[in-house]
Amino acid sequence: MPASSNHGDTIVRTSSRSHLDGDNHGDGDSLGPEPSGESDSEVENNKFAFSPGQLNKLISPKCVGAFGAFGGLRALEKGLRTDVRSGLSMDETVLDGTVGTDGVVAQSFMPPQLASVEGLAVKQPQDRFVDRRRVFGINKLPKKKLKSIWELVWIAYNDKVLILLSIAAVVSLAVGIPQSVRGTGVEWVEGAAIVVAIVVVVAVGAANDWQKERQFAKLNQKKEDRYVKVIRSGKMAQLSTYDIMVGDVMCLEPGDIIPADGILIDGHGVKCDESSVTGESSLLRKIPGDKAYRAVEQNEDLKGLDPFIVSGSKVEEGMGTFLVTATGIHSTYGRTMMSLQDETEITPLQVKLNVLADYIAKVGLTAGLILFVVLFIKFLVRLKDIDGGAEAKGQAFLRIFIVAVTIVVVAVPEGLPLAVTLALAFATTRMIQDNNLVRLLRACETMGNATTICSDKTGTLTENKMSVVAATLGTMSRFDEQSNNTAASTRGPAILSASEFVSRLSSSIRNHLLQSIVLNSTAFEAERDGVTTFIGSKTETAFLSFARDQLGLRPVSEERANVNIVQIFPFDSSRKCMAVVFRMDCGKYRMLVKGAAEILLRQSSQVIQHASNGLEDVPLSGEYRAALDTIITDYASRSLRCIALVHRDFERWPPYGTSTLESDGEMADFEPVFKNMTMLGIFGIQDPVREGVPDAVRQCQRAGVFVRMVTGDSITTAKAIAQQCGIYTPGGIAIEGPEFRQLSHDRMDELIPNLQVIARSSPDDKKMLVGYLKRLGETVAVTGDGTNDAQALKTADVGFAMGITGTEVAKEASDIIIMDDNFASIVKAIAWGRTVNDAIRKFLQFQITVNVTAVALTFISAVTSNDADSVLSAVQLLWVNLIMDTFAALALATDPPSSYVLNRKPDPKSAPLITLTMWKMIVGQAVYQLAVTLFLYFDGHFIFPEWNSRCMQTVVFNTFVFMQVFNQYNCRRIDNRTNIMEGILRNTWFIIIQVIIIGGQVLIVSVGGKAFSVQRLDQPSQWAVSILLGAFAIPAEILNSGVGSGFPTVHAFEEGHGLGGVWWHNRYPSASVDTPVPFYEFSDPEIWSEWEWSQLYPGQEEIVRYFEFVDSKWGLSKDISFGTRVTDARWDNIRGIWSVVTRIRDGVESVAEARYLLPAMGFAAKKFVPEIEGLETFKGIM
Repeated sequence: MPASSNHGDTIVRTSSRSHLDGDNHGDGDSLGPEPSGESDSEVENNKFAFSPGQLNKLISPKCVGAFGAFGGLRALEKGLRTDVRSGLSMDETVLDGTVGTDGVVAQSFMPPQLASVEGLAVKQPQDRFVDRRRVFGINKLPKKKLKSIWELVWIAYNDKVLILLSIAAVVSLAVGIPQSVRGTGVEWVEGAAIVVAIVVVVAVGAANDWQKERQFAKLNQKKEDRYVKVIRSGKMAQLSTYDIMVGDVMCLEPGDIIPADGILIDGHGVKCDESSVTGESSLLRKIPGDKAYRAVEQNEDLKGLDPFIVSGSKVEEGMGTFLVTATGIHSTYGRTMMSLQDETEITPLQVKLNVLADYIAKVGLTAGLILFVVLFIKFLVRLKDIDGGAEAKGQAFLRIFIVAVTIVVVAVPEGLPLAVTLALAFATTRMIQDNNLVRLLRACETMGNATTICSDKTGTLTENKMSVVAATLGTMSRFDEQSNNTAASTRGPAILSASEFVSRLSSSIRNHLLQSIVLNSTAFEAERDGVTTFIGSKTETAFLSFARDQLGLRPVSEERANVNIVQIFPFDSSRKCMAVVFRMDCGKYRMLVKGAAEILLRQSSQVIQHASNGLEDVPLSGEYRAALDTIITDYASRSLRCIALVHRDFERWPPYGTSTLESDGEMADFEPVFKNMTMLGIFGIQDPVREGVPDAVRQCQRAGVFVRMVTGDSITTAKAIAQQCGIYTPGGIAIEGPEFRQLSHDRMDELIPNLQVIARSSPDDKKMLVGYLKRLGETVAVTGDGTNDAQALKTADVGFAMGITGTEVAKEASDIIIMDDNFASIVKAIAWGRTVNDAIRKFLQFQITVNVTAVALTFISAVTSNDADSVLSAVQLLWVNLIMDTFAALALATDPPSSYVLNRKPDPKSAPLITLTMWKMIVGQAVYQLAVTLFLYFDGHFIFPEWNSRCMQTVVFNTFVFMQVFNQYNCRRIDNRTNIMEGILRNTWFIIIQVIIIGGQVLIVSVGGKAFSVQRLDQPSQWAVSILLGAFAIPAEILNSGVGSGFPTVHAFEEGHGLGGVWWHNRYPSASVDTPVPFYEFSDPEIWSEWEWSQLYPGQEEIVRYFEFVDSKWGLSKDISFGTRVTDARWDNIRGIWSVVTRIRDGVESVAEARYLLPAMGFAAKKFVPEIEGLETFKGIM
């Protein structure tokens, strides 16, 4: 009966040893209370031998001597009322009696057999382990106190722009309130409007932070609430980490992040990475607790002995079980987390915007100061002419000051913080719906400009729904569920169905095959939703499903229970295989190995001859080896994963003369015994390509994102699947990991631009690839699911972890978690990343246009006015600048990804926040708006003589507002395109905002009166003029977009790839793709650097020489100058022209035929048509 269910009093006696080595002093006090009298050292009505505080002394700090003083693993087992073989009892509720610590434990300890504790998972009822919960607590940290709404308000208010606005509000109210007392009573509205601006921005920002903080709290809770394997009542169970109890027997596997402290019970090659917990950089090998205790008892050197499993550390290698001794706040990880505080993350985009805001604020202050100085000089000049005495003169001065302050307020982009907040909040929320869980906000921005993706295959590009569809046992027997495949069905002996295939196997072969599948596996059975299923690696579950369906597999626990397993070699990504050694009934030992077929074939020297005749083997001759190689190639070419099963028998274990592990002389090293194997068979496992992945890859390629596949599969399988996905294309390079690792730097630089597939790769290969790509200036995204992928995920600009198959280590190292493990979700992340960046740029283009126009209009009208009054009052400007910009942020920052967002190349890292095209649009629109408003202000009475000055000022204000309304439509495109209405119906917010702005403007003009310094517009012509001149902002922008776009140009299209990219990055490293380019630089080979020449592909040097000839013959340098944009023509046009000219030169194409081809290639090509007959001269030059 497990100790957890014992009744009555139990005495646990501890070791009498008191003197240990210097590293383990103070062990005699291990069971005593802390000197500080901490509450967790003494627990009222403690029914266990130890308190949480006493157990802490085992690991904090690690102390083998203290472990010995406790009495070793056996004393812990009894003291915690558990059983190291069967774990806690599922029936435990309230415990009877107590356990004492006086006495000596004399029984010897026998470690459990790992293979005998398999069973169905059971959900833990809530009323279990009452006393255990009360004494040791649950494995859950107290909820972190979230910031209150008022704290978030204060944080949101601590923004430089908002502080500047606050100063302006104080000054404005200080000036406006006295004026209101003596004037119309509405002067205070100016300051109040600024206060409203601050309140709106702070309220929205704080509310969003409040919601985001709680959303991330739920996310973290969900992330930490993962499932782990424990043994309860002798059966394997999957439990939430929150349900782990002190006394549980928990399983360890590679990739696990350990959720609780404990002592290793038994294991095979367990190594842990504790760098994130203790700072220890090297992997630490763990030894079973009983061996450590024996060392203490025998006064051996304790240095280097480590049976302690530390929470928060990561299992890098091996597998085993450990006894949980501390959970929750009492564990190492819990104590660390309780002492940490999260810091607010500042994204790169926010850094750029802060710099821009500072610059704009300085410009605003400068403009306000200049205006104040100019108006103050005018005030002094006309001071003696001002009637009304000192009060009138004081009022005139106050008007000057108000105008200057208004300039400052208008210049500050108060909508900018809101736009950033809205764009990021909207994107991250919607990305969750697209199965992208953003862990770091910066990834949301960076992903939009990714230039290359290094993707895993299994589960990302494929469905990760594996099944055994083909197999060859020995040299003759085979089945193939894909027998309709012509290539497969015409090769070799008759191909059977799976059932026919199994029916012809001898009983010994069938039994051996069953053992090879069941014993050499870490997968197990569990019950989910009332259905028994296999849990574990998809490859292993595929084998187990095959065994259940075709070989009559009984419950896995039964199959494993009667087998004496003596050693396990866990799967290792470097050797691509795993193994298990068990003792047979005859007394011999058999090692079963499962892994990559071509690797296992190289280590085999025998092969089963006839699967129908038993385990008789024959030497693996060259003919047989060639036949098996052909089978592997055939399977791989059909995108099947090739897994081989081999074995070898030994008289004793470890074999005589074989090297053993340093930590355990009874365990053999793998490499010396992994030879002279007997090949049982080769299996083909199908993992279909996910639906939609080829389309997603094409979208990436169209978006300028180079997709590479990094996989552990064979080169043939990798190529086949990469071709199906559209990743491996003609001219692309596929290479195996071992060869990739041996490449020189020069060879690496030569291959990487065209490298599309790395097969048989290790995690180090992925990290190396990422490092090289980043050094070439690429923005790299990487997917990963394994523990060893963590370094690559961290090294990449954006790391994607798999939400379903990913280990906890991989998720912790990632920036974004793909909840459905689907490559198509990565494409959605790219689209959202670009949408966020575009949203900010759209708003900036609109914001700066409004600010430039408003500041210039205010400045000019105030300086030219006799009484220093601006054409737009302060309240009118605040309506335009605050309310409209706040609404504009909501309208422009909530656009979903457009259909064209993936139709352009990614922006380089050095791209400016405001591109040349945006500046052109800003300046052009500002010029139009200023021309219209100034014309109406100064000369409008000549056209509309019946309108009085107050009416004309209202028309100017109304026109100005409607120009901003229509300019919002212009700003929906920032790429110089004219289709501004595309996708507008998908953005409900945009339409609602337009209705609100227009409705608000009509109300202001109709009933605003003195508060807004307007006169009601009663004539339809007044409204018609305002709306029509406002609407003309759209055709004005269309005309503006054509400026500088009508010339043939060179397009450095391939950022970082090919001829254009080489020249572009080296010549203009800080420029964006919109920067004007001098053609003569591109066409003059003399100014090309040696490095640029070295980066060209074969044949590209001829193209550069050709440009030199074209420039000298037709003088393109005169037509293509610095004023030309590089994005108008495609490099493909230039390359196409070269192709046609070359075909004419070589006599393949006639001049007449070429005349029909060239015009189709765009405007750049048409220039060559009139001169095509002159190519005879060109032929001579070439």
